[in-house]
Amino acid sequence: MAEQAYAAEEAAAALARARELSSTVRDGAKWYVRYQVIYGCAAAVVVLMIGLLEHPYGVAIGIGFWGVVVAGLSVYSARQRVARRGFGRWRAGMILTWGLLYAGVLVPGTIWFQGAVAWWLPGALVVALPGLIGGYMEARR
Repeated sequence: MAEQAYAAEEAAAALARARELSSTVRDGAKWYVRYQVIYGCAAAVVVLMIGLLEHPYGVAIGIGFWGVVVAGLSVYSARQRVARRGFGRWRAGMILTWGLLYAGVLVPGTIWFQGAVAWWLPGALVVALPGLIGGYMEARR
């Protein structure tokens, strides 16, 4: 009888610890919402710089800005103690989607729509979507 009571106490303690760890991971992974939103907003700014500033200044300023943002986000993510399960796949999917949209806006834009606000503004919003939607979805978890 005492053994069963001890086993029940152990099981209850293990479940309590699992809940505590789950809560810690959930709370500790909130940084990724900020990461994705910053990524999306910065991507939009880069597209606007490249598309609307005079060539070659827009490209130079945009790529320089992007390099600073990516370096900052890389340091920020490396300093985080917790990442939720599936983080790597989720992040890779966001970056892959962003890359396809970025190329889909940039290539035709630099060929046919240099300086056209009607192309670059919606294009910047489209390029920002993977980060913004990802941030929203992550915040809902």
